[in-house]
Amino acid sequence: MDTIYVYYKVSAPQGEAVLAAAHALLAAVREATGVSGRLLRRREQPGTWMEVYEGIADSTAFDRLLAEKVAAVGFLDHLGGGGRHTERFTPLESGDLTLLPPIG
Repeated sequence: MDTIYVYYKVSAPQGEAVLAAAHALLAAVREATGVSGRLLRRREQPGTWMEVYEGIADSTAFDRLLAEKVAAVGFLDHLGGGGRHTERFTPLESGDLTLLPPIG
């Protein structure tokens, strides 16, 4: 099961609109998938916001659905060109040590 992190920058003039779009997006994702995403802000940089979606079994399908919901709520219309940046993490297993790059 993967955890998906999506972060973006928000300025004061965008704040209310992006917050409303983020809440609409989280609700749409929850309704479509049962996944309850969370909205966070960076402590030292309050203009950096992050959505967190945990327990994702099929990240490819989830990415497609998330893109559909982002478009449906008009999220990018309020963001102002900075874009959304996605990172995916999966649980670390001891066998994953073989995936580490060599030193040097």
